[in-house]
Amino acid sequence: MSILIIVAVVIIVIIAFVAIGSYNSLINLKNKVQEAASDIDVQLKRRYDLIPNLISTVKGSAKFEAETLEKVIQARNSAMSITGLGEDKTQAENALSSTLKNLFALSENYPDLKSSNNFLQLQQELTNTEDRILSARRFYNQVVSDYNTSQESFPGMFFAGMAGATKQKFFELENPTIERANIKVEF
Repeated sequence: MSILIIVAVVIIVIIAFVAIGSYNSLINLKNKVQEAASDIDVQLKRRYDLIPNLISTVKGSAKFEAETLEKVIQARNSAMSITGLGEDKTQAENALSSTLKNLFALSENYPDLKSSNNFLQLQQELTNTEDRILSARRFYNQVVSDYNTSQESFPGMFFAGMAGATKQKFFELENPTIERANIKVEF
C-alpha cells in the first residue's frame, strides 16, 4: 500500500512540474511577443522621425510634386495614429512604404536632389531603418509562431487559458510580390 502512495505522489509531482513548466513557458513566450512588438514600434518610430527631415530636404532641393509629398505626410500620420500591430497597422505601414517608394522613384527626375548630400544621407538612413524593421518583423513573426505553436501543442493547450494566452496574428505584407521586389534607392 505504501508503494502505491509513493507512486501516486511521484506522479502528482511530475504532473505539477509539467503544468508549472508549461504555464511558465507560455508566459515567457507571451512576454517575448510583447517585446518583439515593442522592437517593431521602436524601428517604426525611427522611420517616422526621419520622414519630416526627408520631406524638408526634398522641398528645399526641388520643386517636387506636392501631391507625392502630401501622400507621404498623410501615410506617416495615418501609420503613427494606429497603435498595436493589428491589420490596420499593417495596412498603414504598407501604405507608408509604398508612398516612400514613390517618392524615391520620382526623385530620379531631379538631378539637384539626387546629388544632395542631405537627401542621400536620409535615403541611406531610411534604407537602414527599413532593414531594421524587416528584421524586427521577422523576429516578431518567429516569436508569434513559437507562441501560437506552444498554445496548440501538448501540454500547453491545457494551460493556455490559465496563462491568458491568445493566438496572435503575424505582421505580414499586404502584397508580398510587390513588397519583396528590389527597389533601386541608390543614385
